[in-house]
Amino acid sequence: MSRMEKERCKWVPKDDQLYIEYHDHEWGRPTYDDRELFEMLSLEGAQAGLSWITILRRRENYRKAFANFEADRLIHFDDEKITELMLDEGIIRNKLKIRSVIKNAKAFLRVQEEFGSFNQYIWKFVGGEPINNHWKTHDEVPSSTKESEQMSKDLKKRGFSFVGPTICYAFMQATGMVNDHTQNCFLSE
Repeated sequence: MSRMEKERCKWVPKDDQLYIEYHDHEWGRPTYDDRELFEMLSLEGAQAGLSWITILRRRENYRKAFANFEADRLIHFDDEKITELMLDEGIIRNKLKIRSVIKNAKAFLRVQEEFGSFNQYIWKFVGGEPINNHWKTHDEVPSSTKESEQMSKDLKKRGFSFVGPTICYAFMQATGMVNDHTQNCFLSE
Protein backbone atom coordinates (compact mmCIF):
# COMPACT_ATOMS: atom_id res chain seq x y z
CA MET A 1 0.00 0.00 0.00
CA SER A 2 1.48 3.38 -0.97
CA ARG A 3 1.69 6.36 1.37
CA MET A 4 -1.17 8.00 -0.53
CA GLU A 5 -3.41 4.94 0.02
CA LYS A 6 -2.67 4.51 3.72
CA GLU A 7 -5.39 5.30 6.18
CA ARG A 8 -4.91 8.57 8.02
CA CYS A 9 -6.60 10.51 10.79
CA LYS A 10 -10.12 11.56 9.83
CA TRP A 11 -9.27 15.29 9.72
CA VAL A 12 -6.90 14.82 6.76
CA PRO A 13 -8.64 15.28 3.37
CA LYS A 14 -7.70 12.50 0.94
CA ASP A 15 -7.18 14.96 -1.91
CA ASP A 16 -5.14 17.73 -0.22
CA GLN A 17 -1.42 17.05 -0.66
CA LEU A 18 -0.38 19.88 1.67
CA TYR A 19 -2.50 18.46 4.48
CA ILE A 20 -1.26 14.92 3.75
CA GLU A 21 2.38 16.05 3.90
CA TYR A 22 1.77 17.97 7.12
CA HIS A 23 0.03 15.00 8.74
CA ASP A 24 2.57 12.43 7.58
CA HIS A 25 5.76 14.37 8.33
CA GLU A 26 5.05 16.93 11.06
CA TRP A 27 1.87 16.61 13.10
CA GLY A 28 2.42 14.60 16.25
CA ARG A 29 6.20 14.36 15.85
CA PRO A 30 8.14 15.62 18.87
CA THR A 31 9.65 19.05 18.28
CA TYR A 32 12.39 20.37 20.56
CA ASP A 33 13.84 23.27 18.55
CA ASP A 34 13.00 26.60 20.20
CA ARG A 35 12.44 28.49 16.94
CA GLU A 36 10.15 25.76 15.59
CA LEU A 37 8.22 25.67 18.85
CA PHE A 38 7.75 29.43 18.74
CA GLU A 39 6.64 29.25 15.12
CA MET A 40 4.01 26.64 15.91
CA LEU A 41 2.75 28.53 18.95
CA SER A 42 2.44 31.65 16.78
CA LEU A 43 0.68 29.83 13.94
CA GLU A 44 -1.74 28.11 16.31
CA GLY A 45 -2.58 31.54 17.74
CA ALA A 46 -3.14 32.88 14.22
CA GLN A 47 -5.52 29.98 13.61
CA ALA A 48 -7.91 31.01 16.40
CA GLY A 49 -11.39 31.05 14.88
CA LEU A 50 -10.15 29.71 11.54
CA SER A 51 -9.38 26.34 10.01
CA TRP A 52 -5.82 25.02 10.23
CA ILE A 53 -5.54 24.70 6.44
CA THR A 54 -6.08 28.47 6.17
CA ILE A 55 -2.89 29.00 8.16
CA LEU A 56 -0.98 26.06 6.69
CA ARG A 57 -1.46 27.46 3.17
CA ARG A 58 -0.03 30.79 4.36
CA ARG A 59 2.83 29.36 6.41
CA GLU A 60 5.62 30.48 4.06
CA ASN A 61 4.10 33.97 3.96
CA TYR A 62 4.06 34.00 7.75
CA ARG A 63 7.72 32.99 7.86
CA LYS A 64 8.63 35.87 5.52
CA ALA A 65 6.41 38.40 7.28
CA PHE A 66 7.55 37.46 10.80
CA ALA A 67 11.32 37.17 10.31
CA ASN A 68 11.18 33.35 10.23
CA PHE A 69 9.84 33.52 13.80
CA GLU A 70 13.21 34.55 15.17
CA ALA A 71 12.15 36.15 18.43
CA ASP A 72 15.24 38.34 18.79
CA ARG A 73 14.29 40.04 15.49
CA LEU A 74 10.55 40.18 16.16
CA ILE A 75 10.93 42.20 19.36
CA HIS A 76 12.08 45.13 17.21
CA PHE A 77 8.89 45.24 15.13
CA ASP A 78 7.31 48.66 15.71
CA ASP A 79 4.02 50.35 14.80
CA GLU A 80 5.30 51.07 11.28
CA LYS A 81 6.04 47.38 10.76
CA ILE A 82 2.63 46.43 12.18
CA THR A 83 0.98 48.79 9.68
CA GLU A 84 3.00 47.12 6.91
CA LEU A 85 1.89 43.67 8.09
CA MET A 86 -1.75 44.81 8.12
CA LEU A 87 -1.40 45.31 4.35
CA ASP A 88 0.17 41.89 3.74
CA GLU A 89 -2.44 39.74 1.97
CA GLY A 90 -0.32 36.63 2.56
CA ILE A 91 -1.19 36.51 6.26
CA ILE A 92 -4.31 36.92 8.37
CA ARG A 93 -4.55 40.68 8.78
CA ASN A 94 -5.83 40.81 12.33
CA LYS A 95 -4.07 43.50 14.34
CA LEU A 96 -4.51 41.68 17.67
CA LYS A 97 -3.01 38.48 16.24
CA ILE A 98 -0.13 40.38 14.62
CA ARG A 99 0.64 42.24 17.84
CA SER A 100 0.45 38.99 19.81
CA VAL A 101 3.35 37.48 17.83
CA ILE A 102 5.53 40.44 18.79
CA LYS A 103 4.33 40.42 22.39
CA ASN A 104 4.87 36.66 22.59
CA ALA A 105 8.40 37.01 21.18
CA LYS A 106 9.29 39.16 24.18
CA ALA A 107 7.74 36.68 26.60
CA PHE A 108 9.45 33.81 24.74
CA LEU A 109 12.88 35.42 25.22
CA ARG A 110 12.18 35.89 28.96
CA VAL A 111 11.27 32.19 29.23
CA GLN A 112 14.47 31.22 27.40
CA GLU A 113 16.48 33.33 29.82
CA GLU A 114 14.77 31.84 32.87
CA PHE A 115 14.79 28.17 31.80
CA GLY A 116 17.78 28.03 29.44
CA SER A 117 15.49 27.22 26.51
CA PHE A 118 11.81 27.38 25.63
CA ASN A 119 12.01 23.64 25.02
CA GLN A 120 12.99 22.99 28.66
CA TYR A 121 10.06 25.09 29.84
CA ILE A 122 7.27 23.93 27.53
CA TRP A 123 7.94 20.18 27.66
CA LYS A 124 7.62 20.20 31.47
CA PHE A 125 3.84 20.32 30.98
CA VAL A 126 3.98 16.69 29.78
CA GLY A 127 6.80 15.58 32.05
CA GLY A 128 9.38 15.82 29.25
CA GLU A 129 7.89 12.90 27.29
CA PRO A 130 5.15 12.74 24.66
CA ILE A 131 1.76 11.54 25.86
CA ASN A 132 0.72 8.71 23.55
CA ASN A 133 -3.04 8.61 23.39
CA HIS A 134 -4.83 5.71 21.79
CA TRP A 135 -8.06 7.25 20.60
CA LYS A 136 -10.24 4.90 18.63
CA THR A 137 -12.05 7.64 16.70
CA HIS A 138 -11.53 11.30 15.92
CA ASP A 139 -14.61 12.14 18.01
CA GLU A 140 -12.82 10.96 21.17
CA VAL A 141 -9.97 13.47 20.77
CA PRO A 142 -10.46 16.32 23.26
CA SER A 143 -10.11 20.00 22.40
CA SER A 144 -8.26 20.66 25.66
CA THR A 145 -6.88 18.76 28.63
CA LYS A 146 -5.71 19.54 32.15
CA GLU A 147 -2.16 19.83 30.73
CA SER A 148 -3.21 22.35 28.07
CA GLU A 149 -5.17 24.29 30.70
CA GLN A 150 -2.09 24.43 32.94
CA MET A 151 0.08 25.46 29.99
CA SER A 152 -2.37 28.18 28.99
CA LYS A 153 -2.57 29.57 32.51
CA ASP A 154 1.21 29.64 32.90
CA LEU A 155 1.85 31.15 29.46
CA LYS A 156 -0.68 33.91 30.15
CA LYS A 157 0.95 34.57 33.53
CA ARG A 158 4.25 35.02 31.68
CA GLY A 159 2.77 37.58 29.26
CA PHE A 160 1.75 35.45 26.27
CA SER A 161 -1.53 36.04 24.42
CA PHE A 162 -3.62 33.90 22.05
CA VAL A 163 -2.73 30.88 24.17
CA GLY A 164 -6.06 29.59 25.46
CA PRO A 165 -6.40 25.92 26.46
CA THR A 166 -7.70 24.87 23.01
CA ILE A 167 -4.87 26.68 21.21
CA CYS A 168 -2.38 25.12 23.63
CA TYR A 169 -3.78 21.64 23.00
CA ALA A 170 -3.56 22.12 19.21
CA PHE A 171 0.04 23.29 19.76
CA MET A 172 0.75 20.18 21.86
CA GLN A 173 -0.65 17.96 19.09
CA ALA A 174 1.28 19.77 16.36
CA THR A 175 4.60 19.58 18.21
CA GLY A 176 4.24 15.97 19.33
CA MET A 177 3.82 16.70 23.01
CA VAL A 178 0.76 14.51 22.60
CA ASN A 179 0.30 11.85 19.95
CA ASP A 180 -3.35 11.94 18.90
CA HIS A 181 -3.11 9.86 15.74
CA THR A 182 -6.23 7.68 15.95
CA GLN A 183 -5.91 3.90 16.01
CA ASN A 184 -6.91 3.56 12.35
CA CYS A 185 -4.08 5.88 11.25
CA PHE A 186 -0.90 4.32 9.93
CA LEU A 187 1.06 6.66 12.24
CA SER A 188 -0.62 5.59 15.48
CA GLU A 189 1.60 3.89 18.03
